[in-house]
Amino acid sequence: MPPDPHPPGLQIQHRPLPYADRLQPRDPATIDLVVLHCTELPDLAMAREYGEQIVHPGSGTGNSGHFYVDRDGSVHCWVPVERTAHHVRDWNARSIGIELVNSGRYPDWWDSRRQAMTEPYPAAQLDALAALLAQLQDECPNLRRITGHEDLDTGTVEATDAPGTLVRRKLDPGPMFPWPELLARTTLARWFPGGAAPAPL
Repeated sequence: MPPDPHPPGLQIQHRPLPYADRLQPRDPATIDLVVLHCTELPDLAMAREYGEQIVHPGSGTGNSGHFYVDRDGSVHCWVPVERTAHHVRDWNARSIGIELVNSGRYPDWWDSRRQAMTEPYPAAQLDALAALLAQLQDECPNLRRITGHEDLDTGTVEATDAPGTLVRRKLDPGPMFPWPELLARTTLARWFPGGAAPAPL
């Protein structure tokens, strides 16, 4: 009997976004990168509201990760890996976006006085993330790297409270994310895009 491809205890709730079938199809063999995000929103329900918004009128699609991991460890798939989700500039085609429910800088994302991210990531959430990464490695044969949204999107915007002052667009998953703990539980390699981009598959 072949081994169970799903790690014990991992249950994924599949609830595709209304526009999921309009997203660009792709071969999972072309995926080599996981991008970790945090929602910077108070809860999963509000993240769903944002994910369902149509922000790309030409294609009738919006911005969303593939998977959402809530604080209690529940895992939700809103975009199948066989579709290209809009979750990070310039890296969507080859990556899987995983969103961790975490308040981040909410609701003052671009207020220069409120850039600290102080909410920790609970153990149940990290356990579920590690199990999800293991499953994705089984499903995507060339998945080898992991990085943070903040490492790929380094753009700035004008602060809402101080015209002329720039703040980072994206800081997630942020300083509270325990990278050493996660990397000890996965064979994915932490990757920084400071050097040459990984070669196309």
